[in-house]
Amino acid sequence: MSFRRQSLEALYQPPIQSDFEIASGHFTADAGETAHALFVPEKYAPGYGYPLIVWLHGAGSDEQQLMRIMPLVSLRNFVAVAPRGLLLGPDTADASRPSAAEIYGWSASADHLQQAEQRIFDCMDLATRRLHVHPQRIFLAGFDCGGTMAFQVGLSHPYRFAGIISLGGAFPKGEQGRAPLSRLPEARRLSILLATGRRSPLYGETEICADLRLLHTAGLSTMLRLYPDGHELAPHMLSDVNRWIMDLILAPPSAGRSPRQASQEAEEGQPGRS
Repeated sequence: MSFRRQSLEALYQPPIQSDFEIASGHFTADAGETAHALFVPEKYAPGYGYPLIVWLHGAGSDEQQLMRIMPLVSLRNFVAVAPRGLLLGPDTADASRPSAAEIYGWSASADHLQQAEQRIFDCMDLATRRLHVHPQRIFLAGFDCGGTMAFQVGLSHPYRFAGIISLGGAFPKGEQGRAPLSRLPEARRLSILLATGRRSPLYGETEICADLRLLHTAGLSTMLRLYPDGHELAPHMLSDVNRWIMDLILAPPSAGRSPRQASQEAEEGQPGRS
């Protein structure tokens, strides 16, 4: 099937306000101590324990990126939350923009890693307090430097997450911050989705294949997806995130479900896949 690719900004440009809806998916933006955006799925059922996606935006974006990606991932299947990244520096590219003075993202420095962990865990706590989240179905995902930070934090705290999703984000090299494979035995319980565009100038096929070899050598369960795109969040990439997570959740133990996941097999009901 062919389609004309559009940027996420062209597909979805929601109004900037504290509370709004996109196709019945409900978003809340909060600029409190840990600035974040929270997504409540369409037809939210309080009795069901939803998977949670913790989204880490790319460089130059902010937590509102969540508002543009969730309609392309799924409006029904997940609760999602996105912390704002760390202040990386001034943006001088377009001084006319209201946000031109600040660029947010995720740095590999040890100090920034500690701050990133705090923001991620604060947002996880916030989402689980407000909504019914399945504690063993929490996925840490990100784009660009957000994907790299998802690797760093997810592998450092493997029992807090069911999986890691990196879209266009390279595996952390460990020159700064802590070594990403320092908890390798525990990390082997995680499922990993690694994806990028073949034409990406920042994280292309050669580098991603080198990372894949490293992950397989380390014994980490990893699925690689390559797309005929550049460095972008394409719609088909995001719909594959939905399929990958739902396949993990719905897979029987014989298909590779971990013991922790298998123990939750009796969960009542499942939301419709979209």
